[in-house]
Amino acid sequence: MANRGRSRVLFIDAFVNFLLGVALLCFDPVAGWLGVPASDTTFYPTILGAVLFGIGIALVWEGIRGDGQLVGLGLGGAIAINLCGGVVLTAWLLFGDLSLPLRGQLILWGLAAILVLISLAELSMRAKHGPDGLR
Repeated sequence: MANRGRSRVLFIDAFVNFLLGVALLCFDPVAGWLGVPASDTTFYPTILGAVLFGIGIALVWEGIRGDGQLVGLGLGGAIAINLCGGVVLTAWLLFGDLSLPLRGQLILWGLAAILVLISLAELSMRAKHGPDGLR
């Protein structure tokens, strides 16, 4: 049962990441429609930096596992990546003076909420099943 719950959370996380990846791949034609900042700001490099920082944290966590197995980032990596991205996006929305239209604000606040909420769901799964119950 623990693996089913873990798989479900990771599948939802993967789906969100696929949607975001496609949106970024098609960014130029959809940026205006989404109401998000233009690429001439430091907004996107900062968000990408936060995600890469989260990946770095996840890699360190995997590297210090100590069991000698070659394992993907899994739940810990997803939590680190999503929290880093969500926190930096929230900081941009609060302090970045982005001058976004309402649609852009709603989309980006929604994205920040999704990233933080999925991280909390993943932390909850880990707390509920323990570190060994989600392998």
